[in-house]
Parts: sequence; structure tokens; C-alpha cells
Amino acid sequence: MGLKLDDLWLTKGSFDLSAKVEIARGERVAVIGPSGAGKSTLFDAIAGFMQPRSGQIVWEDSVINALAPGDRPVAMLFQDNNLFPHLNVGQNIALAFHGRGKLAEQAQRIESTLDRVGLSGFQERKISQLSGGQISRVALARLLLQDRPLWLLDEPFAALGPALKKEMLSLVSEVATEADATVLMITHDPSDARSFGSQTLLVADQTVTGPFETGQLLDNPPEALRGYLG
Repeated sequence: MGLKLDDLWLTKGSFDLSAKVEIARGERVAVIGPSGAGKSTLFDAIAGFMQPRSGQIVWEDSVINALAPGDRPVAMLFQDNNLFPHLNVGQNIALAFHGRGKLAEQAQRIESTLDRVGLSGFQERKISQLSGGQISRVALARLLLQDRPLWLLDEPFAALGPALKKEMLSLVSEVATEADATVLMITHDPSDARSFGSQTLLVADQTVTGPFETGQLLDNPPEALRGYLG
């Protein structure tokens, strides 16, 4: 078992969102739906940045509702990457450790992880010296070093061009498989959903439904998604 949202009910101001879904461990799942439908709200709840009004968030048979964000099995990757421009690449990535481990071990892991994402030798580079694709790789390296089994990606590559975005999605799939991570990725691009995940969650009409087989959902979308896709 992986992630289970059991009769989850979220309230944010006058907005409500319900979810009753199960996602198997190791799956890569796209999350799609109209703007403002509640995709980021869903991620906030899973990550612990907001408490559900009712229902349970379950990971591997353990209810995680009461856990603080830092204690949850969750790592997040945002569209703006949340990197600090005044720090170099190595310093940004080291923030993933939160003081865990010996310095020598940390340095070795930083070096090997940068090599894995194609940035060997970049430790001393300033963030301002990097291209958009390189910045995305730094953010992915920091996510890897957090050693969390559930990854939430909130449109992390939306600012990249088509070729770079495809390259990064492929890299995420590779490293997620190596890490046995379960990945949910918000996207507004149907082609990204098709290439990234065999399954897709639909967030629309204040409800999270699925997971659906991605191709079938996009080839024959329900009314709520049809208007959005055009």
C-alpha cells in the first residue's frame, strides 16, 4: 500500500475539496484539472501545511494527519524551486540534511547526487550562474537527498521549454524508480501527463477522483475536464 486519502475533506475559506483515492507504492501519477480546482490545496494537505476538516491521510498503513510537515514521508518540488540565490549549489543542497549525518558523509552524498543529476563539479557555482535546466536539476538533487518516499511536484518544470521539460520529466522518472519513490505531479499540460504517469488524478468540481488510466482519461475526458482541455 502507498498513499490513501480516506474520505478526506479540505476547507480553505469558502472552498471545499473532497478526496477518496488510493495510490500504490512506486506509482508516478499526474494530477490535472482546471485552474483553481484545488490541486495545490490537495498537496498542502498531504504535506501537512493545512489540516483536513475530516478524513485521514494514510501512508503505508499509518495515519499521518497529526505529523508536522518535517516529520512526514513527503518531499516537495515547487515551480520556483525554492533555492537561495546567495548560497552556492552545494550549500543549497545541504539544506536537505537538516543537520542529519556527519559532514564527511554529507559531502560525499552531495557529490554523488550532483553527479546523478548531471551536475558533477557544480558545488561551488552560484545559483545566479545557472541556466533554468541546471536550476531544476539542483532542486531535484535536494529532493533526492531528503530521502522521503513520497514526492509531490507542483509544476516544477513549467518555466522550461518543451525539450528541457521532457528531459527533466525523464530524469525524474529515472531517479524516482531508483529511489522507489511514489510521485504525484501537478501539471496543466496533457502531453506531460501522458509522458509522465500511466495514472492520473482529476481535480474538478471540488472533488479528487481517480486514479484513471492517463490515456483513456485524456482521450475521452469527462465534461469537467473537456472544457478545460478545449
